[in-house]
Amino acid sequence: MEVKSITKHVRVSPKKARDVAREIQGLPVSVALDILTFTPKKSAQLINKTLKTAIADAENNFSLDVDTLIVKEAVIGAGPTMKRHKPRARGSAGAIIKRTSHIFITLAEAPEEEAKPKRFHVSKKAEA
Repeated sequence: MEVKSITKHVRVSPKKARDVAREIQGLPVSVALDILTFTPKKSAQLINKTLKTAIADAENNFSLDVDTLIVKEAVIGAGPTMKRHKPRARGSAGAIIKRTSHIFITLAEAPEEEAKPKRFHVSKKAEA
């Protein structure tokens, strides 16, 4: 079962937010929350809020156990760009681009690991 949560029109650059989102992909939810809590970036706070929403949805709407959830995907998409102009020298104008982002987080249940005997590869150097 997958649970998705979306936050749109967030006032942070997608390029800056993607750095934080890459850190939590594939991690258990508890570890991802710890990483986001102690990351000193604006985007970490916004992603943390979206992740908590996805966790609450999984727990309340789908009756999933929070301890078994992992962050399957954390994707940051580009939202609409606000374009402004600032007066510059000699009557010209400089463009100011204010970017926005869409945050998509997908949670999934961790796959159960089967008890397989571990096989160790012995190199030829170790045999000699």
